[in-house]
Amino acid sequence: MEGRPARARLLLRAAAWLFSFLALVVMATDVHGRGGANDFSTYPEYNYCLGVSIIALLYATAQLLRDLHRLSSGRDLVAGRKVAAIVDFTGDQLGAARVASIPQLFVCGGADNLFNDSAAAAISMAFFAFAATGLSALVSGYSLSLEALV
Repeated sequence: MEGRPARARLLLRAAAWLFSFLALVVMATDVHGRGGANDFSTYPEYNYCLGVSIIALLYATAQLLRDLHRLSSGRDLVAGRKVAAIVDFTGDQLGAARVASIPQLFVCGGADNLFNDSAAAAISMAFFAFAATGLSALVSGYSLSLEALV
């Protein structure tokens, strides 16, 4: 019974890692103005998005490696099945809340330039990372409910 949720969680965490990585790369390279109005570092909202993308990437990497270890060796890095289920569920809940806290950044509707397109792409990738982490939280919640019954 644990096989399908574990594989689904691994797939969702891999998707969250990919989208977090893309959001980080797009936002970090969004420097088209070199200190002017088209440079992300002049806007605190974009700096926040970059910071959250870094944290999301680190979390997704840790959980992805943990899941790969769990599926390959059959043992978890966290001792105890119930504790591991609680760690999964809590971590995914906090991860989804963290990525969902990326504000709806204002992108100028009148200006169609590379800076706004890159910012919109980074925000979209962060949203997809949130969706993958949120779905992973649902799978972790399902696994936690099974552990509570066992």
